[in-house]
Amino acid sequence: MTAPQAEAIVDLDAYRANLATLAACAPSSALMAVVKADGYGHGLPQVARAAREAGATWLGVATPDEALALRATGDTGPVLCWLSAPGRDWGPLVEAGVEVTASSVAQLQEILATSPRRSAAGVPGGRRPRVQLKVDTGLARNGAFGDQWTELVGAAAAAQAAGHVEVSGVWSHFACADQPGHPANDAQEAVFSEAVDQLRDAGIDPGLRHLANSAAILSRPSAHLDLVRAGISSYGLPPDASMSIDVPLRPAMTLRARLAAVKRVPAGTSVSYGHTWTADRESTLGLVPIGYAEGVLRTASGRAAVGFAGGQVRQVGTICMDQFVVDLGEVPARPGDVVTLFGPGDDGEPTAEDWASAAGTIGYEVVTRLGGRIQRSHRGV
Repeated sequence: MTAPQAEAIVDLDAYRANLATLAACAPSSALMAVVKADGYGHGLPQVARAAREAGATWLGVATPDEALALRATGDTGPVLCWLSAPGRDWGPLVEAGVEVTASSVAQLQEILATSPRRSAAGVPGGRRPRVQLKVDTGLARNGAFGDQWTELVGAAAAAQAAGHVEVSGVWSHFACADQPGHPANDAQEAVFSEAVDQLRDAGIDPGLRHLANSAAILSRPSAHLDLVRAGISSYGLPPDASMSIDVPLRPAMTLRARLAAVKRVPAGTSVSYGHTWTADRESTLGLVPIGYAEGVLRTASGRAAVGFAGGQVRQVGTICMDQFVVDLGEVPARPGDVVTLFGPGDDGEPTAEDWASAAGTIGYEVVTRLGGRIQRSHRGV
């Protein structure tokens, strides 16, 4: 069997251990493993199965299609999805036992209109949709706020009283939890508490209350409530590079490739499009057959490194669609030798956070954008 040119190796044992670590940070709360975006690029079916094995009661995804994809893999446990454009047929999700999010009166009405509640003869049948209500506490993305929240609570109370829906939870999302001292965090908690009180005043049991993302799991016990949502940190990456983390988390993904070519070049040799780098000495160059078509960030050109021979070598010149060049200097190398773009750092290789820093972005983007011709494999299945 031919070895892959480029491979993303996912350590599911590390992922399970990360989830256990995060669960221990919020021992009185249920755990949701967020597996949206193909498990943050780590593989949805494999990550979801490992999350259940690690004790995650809930799985969280962004879109309805992601939720249905989970059901197609055989997952039968609690799942929540939260992001959809208008015009969705919610019936298949309700019948699949997926809990859905209503962020406005219009969205709640659409969920009710497309959910199977009665047969043609008017006999009650099918599942009653289980809906969690989202309140915008200050992120200004999805969710209802102010008078919109008051209207959503009223509509949900009426629908539940009529037997058309079951309100199963209420939730929101922090804007600045990766900055633990930011005043927005206290403000958002206060708004959330008021929103929950409005539900109770309207006769609605709020069900599951959840607000804490990865950063809040690690830094804000007051926000743990009934459930916490473990996202980026479950994959071993920090919510923010500057955030101090006092618990052991291990990156679950290693990205590596085999050198396609190795050549010795004289001083004065310029490399790749635009000749943005020129060798100031005789050196050995290695060609790595992976590029921005696979999600390698072009903005990291000339600032990133890869792991090789127990150390790191510089990436030089412009990163291309299918390939980039590394300056091996005097390190012996042959075509077919493996370089590691990022991993947990055990062998001196860069981490995903190192690549994020080189590209001026965040670790989330480094791992979620990978695709193209990368082959993905899993360890600890």
